[in-house]
Amino acid sequence: MPTKHPLTSARTSARTSARTSARILGSLATAAGLLLLLPSVPGPLGAAVDAQASAQQDVRMNRTIETLEAGHPVFGLFTENLSLANARALAGSGLDFLFIDMEHSPFDMETLRIFLLGMQDVRTVAQQGNPQMRVTPIVRVPMNGREPMQWALKQVLDMGAFGIMVPFVDTRDEALAVIQAMRYPQSQGSEIMEPLGQRGSSPGIATWLWGVPDYRTRADTWPLNPRGDLVAVLQIESPLGVENIEEIITVPGVGAIFIGPADLALQYGLPGNHPDVVAGIDRVLAACLAHDVPCGITTSAGNVEARLEQGFRFVTVGYWGDAGIGAGTSEALGIARRVSGRDGGEDR
Repeated sequence: MPTKHPLTSARTSARTSARTSARILGSLATAAGLLLLLPSVPGPLGAAVDAQASAQQDVRMNRTIETLEAGHPVFGLFTENLSLANARALAGSGLDFLFIDMEHSPFDMETLRIFLLGMQDVRTVAQQGNPQMRVTPIVRVPMNGREPMQWALKQVLDMGAFGIMVPFVDTRDEALAVIQAMRYPQSQGSEIMEPLGQRGSSPGIATWLWGVPDYRTRADTWPLNPRGDLVAVLQIESPLGVENIEEIITVPGVGAIFIGPADLALQYGLPGNHPDVVAGIDRVLAACLAHDVPCGITTSAGNVEARLEQGFRFVTVGYWGDAGIGAGTSEALGIARRVSGRDGGEDR
């Protein structure tokens, strides 16, 4: 057999080494959710890294928004247990979103930061090739719509949350204040300058958690910004909120409405099945359907099918998930997926 020239062998070896290094570096960077943050690297190694980074530019970080845009309803759960064990269990639960409750539990940013980190499943990130979380973390803040909350929303978003839920939003001005607090000021010439963003800039932790270099661009309210990955969920929990639903729902940047049936009944001073309470729920849902805004409500295995058939698209399939998801939640999630055509093993 002819002998290869030493220089040819060296060049072949170098190309093989470069390809191997590119694969290894790409896998490691992706697993950490930091591929898009890598500096430019020359040669074949840089080309491989740049190609993977470019492919990720179009990946939506908020999977709940992605699922809604695909025309599917989304399913979630509330939790107040911010332990790492619960974060790990819920991250692999098959849910679409998680309402992290800080309305009725301590408002602790350090605990929230650790919990959010615990929800990022590095193995899944490596397998899917991008840092998109499988379960979208949305934080319910303790302040009602009428209370000053800009400082609280800023802190929660700076920890890396992908959405905010605000209880007891009763007026258009309250809804507007939420959207302004969630948005950064837009660049001059932007077509979506309004509502004027008032969020201060300190995105270091959130940028690291999201794993993207363009966090400020992506961290905007959807669907006002079609590329936004933040969802503003406003709760309607009073007769006044029901009365003002048309004004609330038309504020640019409102991502979803979530009805709190227990508090709504309490505010009416009536049982939850009273015709006046039921009429209030129906009125909010009708406004959401008319304006194509996802509407949410709490459900269980006993009524999730009926709620989905009514047109609710942003539902919880259980209430507290403080040790992963229980049997009742698992049953309701299975029913919801079957009814919505999402039970075939597909991602969405």
